[in-house]
Amino acid sequence: MAGERVHVVVERTDGSRIVRLPAPRWLVSVAVGLAGLVLVAAGALYRDYVTLAAHRADFTALQARLRDQQAVIDGFRERIRQMRDEVDGWAQLRARIWKPFGPDADPAAARTPGVGGTAVRHVEPPPAAPPSLLDELGRVYTVVTEEGESLRALERFIANAGRVLTSLPSRWPVRGPVNSDFGPRLSPWSEGAGERHSGLDIGAPRGMSVTAPAPGTVVFTGSHADYGIALVIDHGNDIKTLYGHLSRVDVAPGQKIERGQVVALTGNTGRSSGPHLHYEIQVAGKPVNPRLYLWD
Repeated sequence: MAGERVHVVVERTDGSRIVRLPAPRWLVSVAVGLAGLVLVAAGALYRDYVTLAAHRADFTALQARLRDQQAVIDGFRERIRQMRDEVDGWAQLRARIWKPFGPDADPAAARTPGVGGTAVRHVEPPPAAPPSLLDELGRVYTVVTEEGESLRALERFIANAGRVLTSLPSRWPVRGPVNSDFGPRLSPWSEGAGERHSGLDIGAPRGMSVTAPAPGTVVFTGSHADYGIALVIDHGNDIKTLYGHLSRVDVAPGQKIERGQVVALTGNTGRSSGPHLHYEIQVAGKPVNPRLYLWD
């Protein structure tokens, strides 16, 4: 009942009574209810604390994973930068390789875009945002693709040029001192008179093997008024080689010759002051300096 009172007794832990207080029943009910609410709230707060502690541990682990992933991304960006620098070096190397063949030879030059127009110098563009990882990968892929096309074009060019280069008479037919070079000289037959020598006189003892400096076809073997026993090989591309003062020829007209094949023996026939080989290169029927072709 509303006016009913109850007695609240406070005792010690040993059971002895300290004080006895009269209190209305409703007040005791309210106090008990409040105590229950406090206990429920405390339980809920404890559960929230436990949950937050678990989440904090998960967040700490996630932060560690993020740091590790960021380190991997930074390392990946550094590798991309190194790749980009290397690819840029390819472009410079490609330019140096193509340069001797002229500006029109490099197919990559045609892909260079042209720009123009009047610059508005007082307008400052906003700072560009750093490129994303995907943008950097896309750029590297584009540059690598373009350089790959250039390298394939260079491969085709060298393959075509290689067939021409292998046909050039680029090796010495015999080894020995050059007794008389190409070009103007004093005539060995007319004292004090000048003449133009059309080849190289290479000193060699009689019977030394003469090898073909390049593949070709024999077009002449026989005697010549000045060169004695002589041999002429056609190497294609309007290039022929002539060998004079031979003691013997080991090939016949129409025969196919390989580079390095023995074709004759040195001698002292014809207009000669001693054993040697007269070696001559003709381009379109005109003698040229053989040293321009000798690589080895």
